[in-house]
Amino acid sequence: MALATVDSLLSSFGRFGVELGLDRITKLLNDLGNPHNSVPLIHVAGTNGKGSVCAYLSTILMEAGYRVGRYTSPHLVDWTERICVNDSPISEQGLQQVLIQVIEAIDPSAPSPTQFEVITAAAWLYFAQQQLDVVVMEVGLGGRLDATNVCDRPLVTVITSISWEHWQRLGPTVADIAREKAGILKPGCPAVVGPLPPDAKTVVDRRIAELNCPAQFPEPATPIAMQPGWVQTQGFSYPLPLPGEAQLINSALAIATVQTLRQQGWQISDEAIAQGMAKTQWPGRLQWVIRDHRPLLIDGAHNAAAAQILGDYVASLKAPEPRPNLPEGASRPRVTWVMGMLSTKDHAGIFSALLRSGDNLYLVPVPDHDSAKPEDLATLARNICPELEDIRCYSDLFLALKDALQLESNLTVLCGSLYLLGYFFADTVTQKG
Repeated sequence: MALATVDSLLSSFGRFGVELGLDRITKLLNDLGNPHNSVPLIHVAGTNGKGSVCAYLSTILMEAGYRVGRYTSPHLVDWTERICVNDSPISEQGLQQVLIQVIEAIDPSAPSPTQFEVITAAAWLYFAQQQLDVVVMEVGLGGRLDATNVCDRPLVTVITSISWEHWQRLGPTVADIAREKAGILKPGCPAVVGPLPPDAKTVVDRRIAELNCPAQFPEPATPIAMQPGWVQTQGFSYPLPLPGEAQLINSALAIATVQTLRQQGWQISDEAIAQGMAKTQWPGRLQWVIRDHRPLLIDGAHNAAAAQILGDYVASLKAPEPRPNLPEGASRPRVTWVMGMLSTKDHAGIFSALLRSGDNLYLVPVPDHDSAKPEDLATLARNICPELEDIRCYSDLFLALKDALQLESNLTVLCGSLYLLGYFFADTVTQKG
């Protein structure tokens, strides 16, 4: 008999939605034999930067000769992307089998686990079965009550950044959100923390002191003038393949984490660090692809802080023609933004970070998700940036992209939702520009 598909196995748990809490996942893992206790963990939380830090760490550790599991979310196209061993996603059949094992262990008399809890338990079970040396795990939502937060003694905990997102579940202020993300810190366990807003830093610093966590607060890496594409931080020099200013701090956080592992006895050479950095890839974040023989920049940019990173990157690009409506010395390209966003996102914050005079905005729905209506977004965008050249609403992403890519003088950027990028990748054959 053929195995049920991954989608069918997980779909029945989707109705339980997002429900934070550790009781269900703790019971489920206990019924599975507590697989999470058999593999050392590096735990990574933060508003932005989690995925790239996880990618840096897993690739460096793999280059050092370790067998490394990586768990991230959400996926772009396929559930298998979330569970990787040595940068290779679990096979479809492997995920089916491990999901069946998890589902069979669920106590029908107890409250049902959520979909995220089921896939997280499957990741832990698979990693334990693979007898890995270490797992790099990204928090799903928040930290304190996230299903990944079940290990008492992580090797290192990392908090990459904190900004205003998921306020509906984590709390209305940055300080509230910081308390939730600081919930991954454990007594006496090393912490690596990126630059934080003052309110968030106060909360995190207090928690670090309460738990007596040895903590590092690395500064961003700095470019090496005589070695284009290389940076340095904390005594290390390495290539930085992922674009954007944010990677200066993200890579520095990864290096600080590696330093902590070295202090614990992990054998990670300078050569492994440089090679791991050089080989790191993280799709869907400041990624160039080719569509209709034209370059297309794609990025999730699903919150205001991520949108600011994208906006800064676009501002660093040289315009193909003069922009008389910009201040003297400015060279930002004219952009056609192709955007869709979930209804729960900070639409105004994202628009404010991206939209500039003379740009075009083509708005689309995010398929199969709780999407904001393009018409509502259009009204908001016009209020935020009245000097937009054109605003259009489309029923489908690919109709918008077809029109956008015909404007040869403009840079085309697809952004606003990782789910929208997943829809793009699932239906488009692309190649790197």
